[in-house]
Amino acid sequence: MHSDLNLAIAVLNGYPRSSRERFDASDVGHPHDLYIAFLQTYVPAATIDVIFVADLDSALPTGTALTSYDAVIWTGSDLTIYHTDDERVTRQVELARAIFAAGVPMYGSCWGVQMAAYAAGGDVRKNPRGREWSIARNIRLTDAGREHPLMRGKPDVFNGFIMHLDEIVSLPPESVLLATNEHTHIQALEVRHKNGIFWATQYHPEYTLYEMARLIRARAQPLVKEGFFETEDAVLAYARDMFALSENPADESLRQQFAVGDDITSAEIRQAELRNWIDFLVIPSRKR
Repeated sequence: MHSDLNLAIAVLNGYPRSSRERFDASDVGHPHDLYIAFLQTYVPAATIDVIFVADLDSALPTGTALTSYDAVIWTGSDLTIYHTDDERVTRQVELARAIFAAGVPMYGSCWGVQMAAYAAGGDVRKNPRGREWSIARNIRLTDAGREHPLMRGKPDVFNGFIMHLDEIVSLPPESVLLATNEHTHIQALEVRHKNGIFWATQYHPEYTLYEMARLIRARAQPLVKEGFFETEDAVLAYARDMFALSENPADESLRQQFAVGDDITSAEIRQAELRNWIDFLVIPSRKR
């Protein structure tokens, strides 16, 4: 923890207003709040601004307003980044390019990793293997990942919270693949573009068992439609058991039921990427 480090951090929520309203109606945690919870614990003196970057009536930072931030975090989104006729998407891509040009270090998960790649010249498409949901299994560090500061403290193979339909299919120049699994080839990535550096993961280090259970409960209908469950009641039962594991992460029967270990239940392991980003990218960048 850095108790006296007064960082200025912008958290960019990529969900449009209509989706955020559905979050409220479905009792789902807002993704910016999950990042704020981490930041308030690890850098409690930080000043945090939340910007709803998908809202067309939301002003986006430019110029000195942009460079006044020490760091930028991108949340997930339910938009589709390759829909280039959607202004809610294109304004975010242009903002990411402006942040790269300004040299402000970035981190992002899910939508964030896709933004890191797409804004720098990579490509994203729908994943032919379908939705990856709940827990991404057997994420493996690449050789580069084992040496990269973002992944310090992670096991060579680990699980992570996840919920997505799209995947990166081509990397931009000056990027490094850090982690992969069978479902989604690019699970963690560094992108260097213009003057900036973006560290990102497809999975969600900011999530907890409790928050993933809330999200799964709210996604009951698509999870049934896509064939993962026979009924919505079965989804709700799965979520109830995940809530129970959240309340008692040492419960061995529930750990076996979900096939998880400390990489999921321990914040020390699960959130290593977030701490590493602060320690090894944000703080050194601020000193330059």
